[in-house]
Amino acid sequence: MRSEKITRTTAETSIMMNFAIDGAGNTDIQTGIGFLDHMLTLFAKHGHFDLTVNCLGDLEVDQHHSAEDIGIVLGQAFNKSIGTKEGIERYSTISIPMDEALSTVSVDISGRPFLVFNVDSLKDKVGTFDTELVEEFFRAFVSHSKITLHINLKYGKNSHHIIESIYKGFGRALRIASTINPDVKGIPSSKGVL
Repeated sequence: MRSEKITRTTAETSIMMNFAIDGAGNTDIQTGIGFLDHMLTLFAKHGHFDLTVNCLGDLEVDQHHSAEDIGIVLGQAFNKSIGTKEGIERYSTISIPMDEALSTVSVDISGRPFLVFNVDSLKDKVGTFDTELVEEFFRAFVSHSKITLHINLKYGKNSHHIIESIYKGFGRALRIASTINPDVKGIPSSKGVL
């Protein structure tokens, strides 16, 4: 089973995480940020990942450190879990509708961290959640997972729906790209390394 357990403690956050690529969508997520808990649950459920997260962060300051550091730790966990990358699909593109919103998420498990985030028209907050932290979360994840990730909002009006579409698409796209394909022999790259 491709899985990893990580504990990371800084002056701003203390995070314990268990992550399994080859899971069933089981979750136990407690970040202290209700909306982020919801999005991570959707990510894991639609990606069929098992994910346990416990984060104690300096929420009295704001949500930034917790959201970013969870992205860091999830990226590290994915990077370690994916292993040698032998036999993986590597690429995936998924479009996910959520009511009036439609987003497309493309993944390349490339070994090269790069984020394209084309998402306009988000309100400043969904409930108490700062929506600018969506991009910060994904930037942190990409930097530490070493994948290329393109997130493009095609259209949408409701910020909750837009972000939900993105996290569901992220889960599905990452799952497909990390799937072992018995027809893929070795590393899926002409260079022989990812």
